[in-house]
Amino acid sequence: MKTRRLLVVTLASAVALALGLSGCSDSTSNPGSASGSGTTYTIGVAVIVAHPSLQLVQQGFEETLKADGINYKLISENAQGDQANAATIASGFAANKSINLVLAISTPIALAMATAVQDRPILFAAVTDPVGAGLVPSWDQAGPNITGTSDLNPTAKPVDLILKAKPSTKTIGVLYSSSEPNSQVQVTAYQTQAEAAGVTLKTQAITSSSDISVGLAALKGVDALLIPTDNTVIASLSTVIGWGQDNQIPVFSADADSVSQGTVAAQGVSYEALGKQTGDMAVKILRDHVDVSTIKPLAVTDAEMVANPDAAKTFGLTLPDSFLQGAKVVTTTSS
Repeated sequence: MKTRRLLVVTLASAVALALGLSGCSDSTSNPGSASGSGTTYTIGVAVIVAHPSLQLVQQGFEETLKADGINYKLISENAQGDQANAATIASGFAANKSINLVLAISTPIALAMATAVQDRPILFAAVTDPVGAGLVPSWDQAGPNITGTSDLNPTAKPVDLILKAKPSTKTIGVLYSSSEPNSQVQVTAYQTQAEAAGVTLKTQAITSSSDISVGLAALKGVDALLIPTDNTVIASLSTVIGWGQDNQIPVFSADADSVSQGTVAAQGVSYEALGKQTGDMAVKILRDHVDVSTIKPLAVTDAEMVANPDAAKTFGLTLPDSFLQGAKVVTTTSS
């Protein structure tokens, strides 16, 4: 990890810096609206790796703080996909007694924070199964100093979505990271869906981003590729999409925000909305002095169907009109 530089910046530059989520930063926001005491809170924000969906979580989180007139200073860290880095960042947050609250975005970084930080509130976001991961005892109860929001989407059926988009599909490939418990939960659900639909699910685990190309090669010949909300894989999404285009294998995602990056379709939650809901929890804790242990974890259940017909064509797939009915149609935006 590079030595973190502390930067005190204006609100405008703080937003830009926070959205980058690359490297380490320290920024301050003072919206100027009446927040009561005028206290400036220090919030430690960490992600396991930078990619657009996780950036949207932080964006939504900050939007809520600003809307509620919370003055805050951010210390932002990115583990760059390395669990050892995540543990180091968590230890640093634990030692920094100026931090009032921790925002842990994604399952791996939340697990690291839960282990290291015992004396301040932790909010997790974009954690698929916080109960299974051991972050909270149940969906009805927070941990002693941790709660947050989940991107678990039990109503979404991505296997069925693929079959509606490409009815001839017989084999679906799934690429995921074996080190992410959130992905393993999704793969298990996909297997159940595939069995019910009578299609074959071919799974391929990787251990790091350096295994992406090898993992994809092992999936050559499948009829479609499904990417779960896996941070390691989504961080290399352009590589995955390029492989799908080269092999004319359409790429679908569980992450709705990835559709505008060039995947075919998804039925998923809004990560910006997820961040806003996590921000609501932060406001309760910081401004209203609500004990974090009394705030139940929240699973977002509102899922939106998003489709990208232009992206589908790059994989040699024309989406049926019936598939697009009721979907939010997007086009690919440059990153």
